[in-house]
Amino acid sequence: AVELGSTEALFSLGNAYHEGDGVQQDKAKAVEFFAKAAMEGHAGSRFNLGCFEEQKGNHDRAVRHFLISAKMGDNDSVESIKRAFMA
Repeated sequence: AVELGSTEALFSLGNAYHEGDGVQQDKAKAVEFFAKAAMEGHAGSRFNLGCFEEQKGNHDRAVRHFLISAKMGDNDSVESIKRAFMA
């Protein structure tokens, strides 16, 4: 499915590598899969990239990811943007 460009498959693989679910945990691979899915328009993957950037202290990059996914209708991103601007 990944070879066919399924954003859900890419998202699922990103989650698997992030959590170490059935594979060795690898945050870098998780980010790779989330980035591929995000580039194809997957809002949840874009949100996850924002979370990774936020954890690294890259707040401007995080907000950019959250804004993109919020425009796609991701409610978690909307809440993250609210938190960022209320801090």
